Amino acid sequence: MEYVSPEGLRLDGRRPMEMRQIRAEIGAVSRADGSAIFEMGNTKVVAAVYGPREVQNRSQQMSDQALIRCEYSMANFSTGDRKRKPKGDRRSTEISMVIRQTMEACIMTHLMPRSQIDIYVQVLQADGGTRSACINAATLALSDAGIPMCDLVTSCSAGYLNSTPLLDLNYVEDSAGGPDVTVGILPKLDKVTLLQMDSKLPIDILENVMQLATEGCKAVANYIREILLENTKQLEYRRGV
Repeated sequence: MEYVSPEGLRLDGRRPMEMRQIRAEIGAVSRADGSAIFEMGNTKVVAAVYGPREVQNRSQQMSDQALIRCEYSMANFSTGDRKRKPKGDRRSTEISMVIRQTMEACIMTHLMPRSQIDIYVQVLQADGGTRSACINAATLALSDAGIPMCDLVTSCSAGYLNSTPLLDLNYVEDSAGGPDVTVGILPKLDKVTLLQMDSKLPIDILENVMQLATEGCKAVANYIREILLENTKQLEYRRGV
């Protein structure tokens, strides 16, 4: 199957180095301490953060830092096939761990000892890049909850199909079976917190694909900063500052 036309266009009309449209909304879940909806094209994710609060299981309490817990799930209606997805299946457990480890890299856990922070992420619509969308939604939700972070962690994926590096894969491109790299970075600190790859790539191509994904992460970071700045201005306006 041809994923890039001779004119240089992908199946959804984008250029190889073009991202899908991103959109975000803060405060989607009123009962949560922080929440956000994040969309990357047709992929839509909601994240809710509760905490810092008292540790429910005392045996897990840490005297020098906060306990981070993360739960990832997919809504039954998020994909085309209406299969009931069991809670806690292997893929969900793995993605929950990936999100938790990525978030632990940016949360200043040492400032909140003997407490726990719960991050719940649910995919409402899945069209490729769900892992990246979940991390971006969690970052916004943590910011909304006022959790101290050393930097905003953002994520984006890139792949290699028809001998062309492609940024921000959709479901059809993701399912093609080609190499797929998911990158998470701390843009201001210029550090990589997440790097996952599905199959092998020659080192020179990997560098190009990873660079492309990193540029996508930086674009997401700029957008998230704009959203947070706009939200802060609205809060100031409501409080009459």
